Amino acid sequence: MKERMSFRLAITAAALALTGFAADARAATSEDEQAWINLTATGPISGDIVYFAEFQPRIGDGLSRVDTLLLRGGVGVKLSPEVTLYQGYAHVITPVEGGRDVNEERSFQQLNLALGKPLGGELSSRTRLEQRWRSDGRDVGWRLREMIRYEHPLANTEDRLSALVYAEGFAALNDTDWGARGGFDQLRSFIGAEVGLSGSSTMEIGYLNQTINQTGGRTRMNHVASVSLSYRH
Repeated sequence: MKERMSFRLAITAAALALTGFAADARAATSEDEQAWINLTATGPISGDIVYFAEFQPRIGDGLSRVDTLLLRGGVGVKLSPEVTLYQGYAHVITPVEGGRDVNEERSFQQLNLALGKPLGGELSSRTRLEQRWRSDGRDVGWRLREMIRYEHPLANTEDRLSALVYAEGFAALNDTDWGARGGFDQLRSFIGAEVGLSGSSTMEIGYLNQTINQTGGRTRMNHVASVSLSYRH
């Protein structure tokens, strides 16, 4: 009888511990519903010199306001049909309700690689090294980003509709006085479709999950409706 009671007590204690752990995990993770719109123009400048320019508002806080506005561009050189190297710059505005906006400046170097056509699709990668300055601090933050992308044409669509997935990992390379901490920064995972438009322009639409590692052991998870329009000439 005593053994049965001890066993039940042990099971009850374990169940309570697991319940508390799950509650702590939920409390440590904050979530938001967002929509990101990305307008991109790409094309040649002269010979093997190319460019891209992006305008990207991000609507967050339960789709109630613009919480980030990103302007980014780069000039690159095509080293081969599969390899393009860019130098770029970005300006990022983060509105602060009741306070002064946080402005971030970024210089970045980017390497785009076409990795082949496995299983009839297209596999590519993008490696980006960023140097970041923010208006609420003095330090320069270094961050490395790596994206792997795969798209596959869907049957009977004449290559105008493709399934699309990608994942991009971010790693901060140093600590800063404005809050960056060296190590894993965030992961973005996307699933959706690419639709061919007039000419070689495209639209990408789908779901993006953004998981951000925050200070104090907390995690931020954003559920994003993502729409990207790319004009190519």
